[in-house]
Amino acid sequence: AWDYMQALDKNISQYPHSGSKPCKMAAQGEIPIGISFGYPAFKLKAEGAPLEVVYPTEGLGWEMEASAIMKGTKKLSSAQKFINWSVSKAANEAYAHNFSMVAYKGIENTTMDFPKNLPQMLVKNDFYWAAEQRERILAEWSKRFEK
Repeated sequence: AWDYMQALDKNISQYPHSGSKPCKMAAQGEIPIGISFGYPAFKLKAEGAPLEVVYPTEGLGWEMEASAIMKGTKKLSSAQKFINWSVSKAANEAYAHNFSMVAYKGIENTTMDFPKNLPQMLVKNDFYWAAEQRERILAEWSKRFEK
């Protein structure tokens, strides 16, 4: 993976901290290609930006959104109410307007042109391994690519 990233780096103008900025820059004509999340691309395209959304055939990267209650919170009851709402059908219906996929079975994003086989396009993620390796990977990334 590092060899691939090293070769790709020769074609990267910058690594912004915003996940949507490369897409926004491509939509404005500042760069020819932006590697980004799908949602901003579809939104900008719907607003008339000259974008074409392309999916890598090797698989799509993805992450999980999460909510949690901090240990020792002074407003535990309110926090529990929020968490209960955040996993409800109503909340997932709201999330589906902005996310390509949600965890609630039977709820799909119908506002964007995400592929119908999106779940099959995702790469396999080992979140435990990634968490254990996080500091090492970030240090290696910084050494190789921070400009």
